[in-house]
Amino acid sequence: MTVMESPPHQFPIRVYFEDTDAGGMAYHASHLRWAERARTESLRDAGHPHQGMIDGHNALLVVRRVEVEYWRPARLDDSLVVETRIRRVTPVQLVLDQRVLRDGERLAALVVGLVCVDRDKLSPRPIPEPWRTLFRQGVHETPKAAQTAPS
Repeated sequence: MTVMESPPHQFPIRVYFEDTDAGGMAYHASHLRWAERARTESLRDAGHPHQGMIDGHNALLVVRRVEVEYWRPARLDDSLVVETRIRRVTPVQLVLDQRVLRDGERLAALVVGLVCVDRDKLSPRPIPEPWRTLFRQGVHETPKAAQTAPS
């Protein structure tokens, strides 16, 4: 098992009406969707999109466990950033820390456990290369275009 403190990947999010309740506060489940988008984009930005793992290795990363802690609400039209850091890598599993921030203020934190599975059998299998090396290195560089939240 590898434990590391990787630099965060940063993914900007805007809170839309569909993300909120009648009072304009983001639903708790919206954070799960935002975290999923951020994980997907972190792989794409690192040059190894999830679709490549599916097409080339018949493998998927699936969520095994999620823990979420909420501190402050996100509100309609807020400009947020979801930071994703690699916490731990094993041959078949990956644990991520994800944080939802508004102007640097922590709104929510997620610990997400992913497991690599065979697409057809849905049984655990080793994380294929080059993703395994990518995760072990903790490489999640943020491209210049994604370093600021959308207007």
